[in-house]
Amino acid sequence: MTVLIGTAVPGEWLYVQAERKAKQALSQQEALIYAMVAAAACDRTISDVEIARMHAMVRELPALRGLEDAWFSQEAQDCGRLLAKPDGMNKVIRLVSEALVGEAREIAYVLAAEVAASDLALKDDERNYLALLADALQLDELVRAALARSAHVRHRAL
Repeated sequence: MTVLIGTAVPGEWLYVQAERKAKQALSQQEALIYAMVAAAACDRTISDVEIARMHAMVRELPALRGLEDAWFSQEAQDCGRLLAKPDGMNKVIRLVSEALVGEAREIAYVLAAEVAASDLALKDDERNYLALLADALQLDELVRAALARSAHVRHRAL
């Protein structure tokens, strides 16, 4: 199976083979990357805006400090391979939830919400993914609503 996935350069795409063996467990930083990539891919397209937002967060945020674009691109491709498999989205959500504890779960959710909100058009697939992710991460309803709302508001123009 071939998967279309963005690279480290916004607007650049690669076709990758989906036969590579999936990871059995993720580090916390890998889980954060998987949460973002799955949010971007859940509507079956990854926009240039979503790619740019993910790269900006990798460069800016303390939770992702020290990651290089090449490493991010490799993790994004690995996630894409897993998403292309049957029940891939559920497998990604399971891996993310198993890798994270405490506040890292909130970070994963808000990063995913940021990516989903970045193109200013939150689609049903993105809402459904965020709901599944929040459930798997066992986030309180008020916490998830606050995180999703803040991500959405950050991308609005005045």
